Amino acid sequence: MTSPRPPRTLGRAETFKRDWLDGFAGAYGRTVRKVPGAYGVLARHAPERGRVAVVIGGGCGHYPAFAGLVGRGLATGAVVGDVFTSPSAEQVYRTAREADGGAGVLFSYGNYQGDVLHFGLAARRLAAEGIDSRTVLVTDDVASGPADAPQRRRGVAGDFMVFKVAGAAAERGDDLDTVAALAGRANDATRTFGVAFDGCTLPGASEPLFTVDETTMELGLGIHGEPGVRTVPRLDAVGVADALVDGLLPELPSQGDGRLAVLLNGLGNTKYEDMFVLYKRVHERLAGHGLNPLHTEVGEFVTSLDMAGVSLTVLALDDELAPLYAAPCDTPAYRSGGATLATVAPVSTVDDALDRPEGPGTAGVVDRLLTAGLARIEANEHELGRLDAVAADGDHGLGMTRGMRAAVTAARAAEAAGAGVSGALLTAGTAFADAAGGASGALYGVLLAETGAGLDGDITATAVADAVDRAAAAFVELGGAEPGDKTMLDAIEPFRLALREHAGSGVVRAWREAAAQAVRAAADTAELAPTKGRAARLAQRSKGYADPGATSFALLVSAIGDEWERTN
Repeated sequence: MTSPRPPRTLGRAETFKRDWLDGFAGAYGRTVRKVPGAYGVLARHAPERGRVAVVIGGGCGHYPAFAGLVGRGLATGAVVGDVFTSPSAEQVYRTAREADGGAGVLFSYGNYQGDVLHFGLAARRLAAEGIDSRTVLVTDDVASGPADAPQRRRGVAGDFMVFKVAGAAAERGDDLDTVAALAGRANDATRTFGVAFDGCTLPGASEPLFTVDETTMELGLGIHGEPGVRTVPRLDAVGVADALVDGLLPELPSQGDGRLAVLLNGLGNTKYEDMFVLYKRVHERLAGHGLNPLHTEVGEFVTSLDMAGVSLTVLALDDELAPLYAAPCDTPAYRSGGATLATVAPVSTVDDALDRPEGPGTAGVVDRLLTAGLARIEANEHELGRLDAVAADGDHGLGMTRGMRAAVTAARAAEAAGAGVSGALLTAGTAFADAAGGASGALYGVLLAETGAGLDGDITATAVADAVDRAAAAFVELGGAEPGDKTMLDAIEPFRLALREHAGSGVVRAWREAAAQAVRAAADTAELAPTKGRAARLAQRSKGYADPGATSFALLVSAIGDEWERTN
């Protein structure tokens, strides 16, 4: 029997975000500081009264994005999610609240569903407290959507360009609307195209998410570990540079007079020397087309863990954008000025949500049922990750485990304090969303919380069916999915209908029948092609594989049904 391969990375998957962020804050405390009680950092000088706060963020695994770009003249603060996973709305809210200096907050981040959901929820909460905000989504990746629908494109290395302009505008004292308008103009004028030579490895894993044959390369890669949209024969440096430039030339924005800011960005495992070799040809090609690379950076700005690859980004400059992009700044990863040295105390974050709940707890009904669900999810974590990696980033199993552990811990504490089913589920939903992050975190959090909100009386089959109806409606409203999109909804909707149909047979029997229907429906998603979320870009690759969200939902409700039947 062969021994399992050791992990290819040093960090542990379950504590990676915590450990690297603590190390980062300790290393660069002269420039940034941790947000109290949150996975976020602020520029050491923030907040500043009367100055717009620029808050950026997303999943970790992309350093220097996002925390490395915090400092004077660039971002005011950054909120950090787990690897390739959006930060939760709670973390975004805490970071933005700490960053606000009274002039409002500009949120800017890549156009990914999980980020849009969680940042959007945080913005609503800030508005309710009287804090004004604006949002600029970065949509620079030309490979991720058609030119006539830029709102469908994702944000990759162009994040840096947009953040730089926004930060400079805020630094010179522009108001919130002006900062947002300039950041939006920068986004409209920014384009990126990338290539990958090999895949990246998640913390604690021994194998990459995908591999690229040494004779080929992937064009149009993403930054969440997903492969590109087209495989071509491996090219030499000149060929790679030509592929990058050729991918961008038809997409160059019409504004400007040929002046460009250029960013040749390494994805995490490409040597700087190789990037300079590539840039020689890139510069020649751009100049040959009458373009002027006025301001160039070669290095790592938005990476994808240890992915081997590069991306090329251009920003079409004009008289308004050029001085903002060239303005001085001081961040851990990108500086155009000096830094102030200061003694920094060691940072050590405690996060109880990372611990697995032990023992039977209070044996309250919510604790008991969710504990059964947690055990089922943990047993299938690898399979959920495998399904997710087919067309996305492979984190669904880990995210579900993390979310369920937090949900059980929260429900257990709530029931021990005297909460009923409704209160325990509401608390569990909030904890799940905060711990899991990403689109699944937000959506599962809504399901648990809204189900709980509908169960404030006797637990009858009809009451449960009514609560699930309410939760499903909230799920659709928040996520925007429809049946047939190959999402979790394709298991939720059959479950909901079956629960209503069998309500007359009692709550346990109705739940068991509905769970069986969810299992069948989840398996049937293998025949569907995704149209929502990150997986839609690689729709054909997912044919023949069940949707990971639908599968995790079926596992969860089946485990709850088994436990409910066993104890009744």
